[in-house]
Amino acid sequence: MASHERPNEDGLIARFFAPLAGEGALGLQDDAACLSPKPGHDLVLTTDALVETVHFLPEDSPASIARKALGVNVSDLAAKGADPAGFLLSIALPENWTEEWLAAFSAGLGEAARDFACPLLGGDTVKARGALTLSVTAMGEVPTGRMVRRTAAQVGDIICITGTIGDAALGLRLRKAPAWAASLSAEEKAHLADRYLHPQPRHHLACALRTHAHAAMDVSDGLAGDLAKMMRVSGVSAVVEADKVPFSPGGRRAIKVDPSLYDLAVTGGDDYEILCTVPEKNLDSFMKEADSVGVMLSAIGRVVQGHETPVFRMHGSERRYDAGSFSHF
Repeated sequence: MASHERPNEDGLIARFFAPLAGEGALGLQDDAACLSPKPGHDLVLTTDALVETVHFLPEDSPASIARKALGVNVSDLAAKGADPAGFLLSIALPENWTEEWLAAFSAGLGEAARDFACPLLGGDTVKARGALTLSVTAMGEVPTGRMVRRTAAQVGDIICITGTIGDAALGLRLRKAPAWAASLSAEEKAHLADRYLHPQPRHHLACALRTHAHAAMDVSDGLAGDLAKMMRVSGVSAVVEADKVPFSPGGRRAIKVDPSLYDLAVTGGDDYEILCTVPEKNLDSFMKEADSVGVMLSAIGRVVQGHETPVFRMHGSERRYDAGSFSHF
């Protein structure tokens, strides 16, 4: 019986990725895409690479991997106040890749692209001798001169965070069946696990950020560490009221059972929430606009003078996280 031959690169692109192509992609039949920003807009570009066993695990579903690869980049755009315009994908497939895996991956990628309004514009496919590796470059649009930088936090600003913190780190820890997991309901466990697998970029908040925020960035490497980065490059410091950091019901229950998990939650990373600083006079309007687009927003602290590592105040004590974020190196 004749063996089933894998498609060549052109066939692979035509079958799995061309159906996802957006305007400007030229049907993925050329060497490059052509993208024109709207009049009066700047392009905002960001890129992230994901490597198997570092950013996702071999047992994760192909659709989940695809959604994460695009989601983490759209999260970066959202934190800059940019509306998604499209993305490029480079994928290095291991030698044991299958058409079934790639079909599930492309289906998940297409669903994510529709959900985030961020179409595929082009990319590259290669074979790798090592681990599965993905690189996404996402492009967004922002009215000229209005990108929200991480370097512009000002003394007196209120520090805000979207969503909940620590779910992804706790969801990953769940895979080791820790003792505290027994106290969680099935729904709480499922929520934590899903937050690790499927980032939820807050792209619907982009317009409100442009209008109200001084500074913003997405939380990919842990709230404590990313807050320290933002304060450092802005030349200021911060005080966070630790009991105001928002946790999901499952996260809160886990921390109640094992209080040491608070540190994991605020340093563990993979939250992909938006951390921003907002003038106090803008806070009420910002909160209302976030609510109008279905994004939970919490005020957790204030920007202060100084150059010290941000302080987390908890029950009359103060805590600083000197090594407060994930690092690849």
